[in-house]
Amino acid sequence: MSHLTTANTRPTPKTWQGLLRLTLGSALFWALAASVLFIAAPGVDSWGRLLVFSECVGMGIVGTAMLLRTSRWFPNIGSTLGWALTGIIAIPAGYVAGHVLALVMLGEPFRVMSPGQDRLLPIVFTLLIAGFGLHYFASRERLANEAAARSEAQRLATEFELRLLRAQLEPHMLFNTLANLRSLVSEDSRQAEFMIDQLITYLRSALAASRTELSSLRDEFAQLRAYLDIMSVRMGPRLSYRLDLPSGLEQMALPPMLLQPLVENAIKHGLEPKVGAGCIEVRARRVDLGLEAGVVAGVEISVTDTGLGLSAEGAARALAQGPNASYGLQHVRERLLAAYGPRASLTLMPQTPTGLCASVRIPQ
Repeated sequence: MSHLTTANTRPTPKTWQGLLRLTLGSALFWALAASVLFIAAPGVDSWGRLLVFSECVGMGIVGTAMLLRTSRWFPNIGSTLGWALTGIIAIPAGYVAGHVLALVMLGEPFRVMSPGQDRLLPIVFTLLIAGFGLHYFASRERLANEAAARSEAQRLATEFELRLLRAQLEPHMLFNTLANLRSLVSEDSRQAEFMIDQLITYLRSALAASRTELSSLRDEFAQLRAYLDIMSVRMGPRLSYRLDLPSGLEQMALPPMLLQPLVENAIKHGLEPKVGAGCIEVRARRVDLGLEAGVVAGVEISVTDTGLGLSAEGAARALAQGPNASYGLQHVRERLLAAYGPRASLTLMPQTPTGLCASVRIPQ
């Protein structure tokens, strides 16, 4: 389990698109600053010359600030102090570097400040504008840190609920299994040995799942197989099952015990109340999620049973928020949201002639 932290999430571009947006945004910002200075103090210089100096100095300050924030040598301190130190270094360094570049572009001799008091105005104006820009980045970083902290807190709360749920469900399942074992020991010792082996596998997997953030589909299916083997001994010919996991998906990572509530629901609400035999099929396959941002590769894991099933209205109520919601389904949906955001989904689909299919779709 990772610990909740509020370390700086330094808002620097991580892709070429992000770098392009930052460059264009900064260029527009400093062009606007040059225009404001020209209108506020028309006697200072021509607009074209102010634009060249503003762009060169501004991009020098922005570039220096971003290099400092991404450097591994820069101290990883609090957001406010960190950006204050960034400004102390980046503003004078960027001003000198940008001033030199502008003079080179204009073909003029090097000078930091021309004679005359009016030349102090661009320096003061640059200091104010640069301070405003750095304040914007500092505010954005603070908001990003707060959002990351809220997301991490939600994830930790969801994982805590998982452990609480397992603490409530496992003793009930364990007691029923042990009671069944007691009768099997004298009636069918081979079945009793098989059930003990599967119980050990299931409990070992459950213990490992409670100590990790991610599991693999192979481990999840192995745990489901142990659980379904135990339930098959308990229910006899009333329960059969099939697990379908392609070899290419065995190592895919997902939150541990994500599928267990779906299988338990299928047995508890679908097959146990039904008269006669029933079947559960757990299947994983690759799909295209087709999200609004574009087609995203993903995996669909479906748990299909031939039990009593639900109507379309009943399935909607089971997934809904409120008193009619199924706690197990709601728990799965919250874990999906915490782990994958809106890219993941949980759906229920009534089957014909009877039964229900619970499908989880997650990005790969």
